[in-house]
Amino acid sequence: MLEATVFYENKMNEECGVFGVFYNDNASEITYYALNALQHRGQEGCGIVSSNGNTLKQHKGEGLVRDVFSKTDISRIEGKHTIGHVRYSTSGGSGILNVQPFLFHSQQGQLGLCHNGNLVNTTTLRNSFEQSGSIFQTTSDTEILAHLLKKQKGTMLERLKESLLYLEGAFAFLLLLEDEMYVALDKYGLRPLSIGKLNNSFVVSSETCAFDVIGAEFLRDVLPGEVLKIDKNGIESSFYAKTDLHHMCSMEYIYFARPDSDIEGINVHAARKRCGKQLALESPVDADIVIGVPDSGMSAAIGYAEESGIPFEIGMIKNKYSGRTFIQPSQDLREQGVKMKLSAVRSIVKDKRIILIDDSIVRGTTSKKLVQMLKNAGAKKIHLRIAAPEIKYPCFYGVDFSTSNELVSARLNPHQIAKEIGADSVAFITIDGLMSAIGRDKSYPKCGQCVACFTGDYPTYIDKNLKGDINE
Repeated sequence: MLEATVFYENKMNEECGVFGVFYNDNASEITYYALNALQHRGQEGCGIVSSNGNTLKQHKGEGLVRDVFSKTDISRIEGKHTIGHVRYSTSGGSGILNVQPFLFHSQQGQLGLCHNGNLVNTTTLRNSFEQSGSIFQTTSDTEILAHLLKKQKGTMLERLKESLLYLEGAFAFLLLLEDEMYVALDKYGLRPLSIGKLNNSFVVSSETCAFDVIGAEFLRDVLPGEVLKIDKNGIESSFYAKTDLHHMCSMEYIYFARPDSDIEGINVHAARKRCGKQLALESPVDADIVIGVPDSGMSAAIGYAEESGIPFEIGMIKNKYSGRTFIQPSQDLREQGVKMKLSAVRSIVKDKRIILIDDSIVRGTTSKKLVQMLKNAGAKKIHLRIAAPEIKYPCFYGVDFSTSNELVSARLNPHQIAKEIGADSVAFITIDGLMSAIGRDKSYPKCGQCVACFTGDYPTYIDKNLKGDINE
């Protein structure tokens, strides 16, 4: 018997994903399917800009990819080159004007532009431009690059590399001209970006799962500080900033990326499973069953069960057919929550001591409702185990928790969190355990991954206007 409840999702969100195709007669259609594969990275809005070699066309809208585009829309944006984007707003706010890709027109020609990540010096740059007479069409930090490009001289590649030197933070940019595409990754490598090949076409994606959907071959990851120029002659690689430092966002492995994606050579499902095994070693507890929170907690739950020898069960079911309610993700509405249906399998959880595995705890609201749902279904005890360290500090690189005040681990220890959410115990994986389980270089922060939301040690410069959000 299923014990159904409607709870309010209050998890973290990452603002977007990007995809591009260069030289394919079905570029728009390919991008449509790829954006569907990247839909988990943003559900607020999406768009495609295409080029037929002479002119650029744009179609974008608010909502899911399948709702924004139809066959008629795809035919309208026919072209051999495309860039596409799915969005969840963190910087700049909501609204159709901020949905990407942007399409700019100037005396120098047309430019399509989209971006995954978040710039941390936007306020300073924007104020400088406005004081010198520039007018912004949006409130998105992505538009900053368009204004920087306008100020530079030389070829597009020269202008782009010079412009990128002004930017701080996390970014993966795709730029489309009439017959050229440019790809750029920030010098810290905070966001994933990969290159693939589909027959004679080049494709670029935030995640490799999109390559599998369209039948493309993975070639390699874009390197930190790298700029790629793609044209009829192939790919030309250069660097606007050369660095050996890699700071891939930990949350890509923990929560954001699809399990079937590979990030810098590491499969996401395998990494999450190893995190579950490590969590079982660090925080064992006597129980009857292990269950995972669908979907991102399932891989870690399997790993925990294998390591502990405690049976893994499907104790909760996610209704995959109810769709996702499209709302503007303001803080007020986020507190009310996005209605989402989960069901406890009463016959599985009743009278059981449960180890509940989730990927993370951000604000604590979701965890409290999950615990209550399982107790209503008859669970005897609930031990919550989290496959991420305690999130104590805000993220300025594109994740939607920008102040410490909203983070439950910034104000409560695990024992206090357990009391607040109604669990019998709460434990988190250690940072060392996370690094070891994921399998990247263990000598963080020099050559590992970004753990700033756990430690407060940010790999980039942070604008003083943003630093005020950190509780010292």
